[in-house]
Amino acid sequence: MNAVFDRAPKHSQELSQLIKNAERGDRQAQFQLGIAYASGVGAERDYAEAARWYRKAADAGDSGAQNNLGSMYGRGLGVPQSDAEAMKWYMRAAAEGHPAAENNVGYMYASGHASGFGTASGADQAEALKWYLKAANKKYAPAEFNLGWAYFHGQGAAEDLAEAVRWFRKAAGHGSAAAENELGYAYEHGRGVIQDRKAAIKWYQAAAQHGSAEGRQNLKILASAQQQATPSLSSQASVPANSPGASFH
Repeated sequence: MNAVFDRAPKHSQELSQLIKNAERGDRQAQFQLGIAYASGVGAERDYAEAARWYRKAADAGDSGAQNNLGSMYGRGLGVPQSDAEAMKWYMRAAAEGHPAAENNVGYMYASGHASGFGTASGADQAEALKWYLKAANKKYAPAEFNLGWAYFHGQGAAEDLAEAVRWFRKAAGHGSAAAENELGYAYEHGRGVIQDRKAAIKWYQAAAQHGSAEGRQNLKILASAQQQATPSLSSQASVPANSPGASFH
């Protein structure tokens, strides 16, 4: 699953100056240097070097760097894969109210990685929901989507389609293509809303325009069904936005 970023990375046009500032202990420069090496924007991609600079900034108390270092451990990029280390750094950033980290803690509980098992048997969906809500209340779109998904599928709470649609709308309003696709799906099938083919097409088009492969596929399915004058029953829902994500700012 692709990473979830809450902002696009800054370009590091003056890498040498950034390195000098980072070496002098400027934690923001250290964080930006980690971003440059992790993303390959402004520097040649080097995950080990990214992790090294993230750690310096994280040790200095930068919550974005703490979250990103957690993501590096979660994926085993530049450091040995370790759910325990990932959770440790996510929790440190979440303690500072960092929304991407709060969402990532939710992912760890939802996927069972918080328990060290990394399987559905070790998952705690109710605890995941609590962390998603913390991030969603800060208008963090991936967490808003995850709340919608949880209510749509009854994970961590009783199924509540109207509540699911409410959170999908919030996420869509904050730029989530996955949420736009889910709204299309809800309108196409009358789940939590009155069935409305035109509204479904509108949301699928928005999702497709914002890069959703599912949105593009669902538009094709609806067009094919219309040509055949048969109901469309095979549209695709998005997958949860639960993948642990880095914070680029």
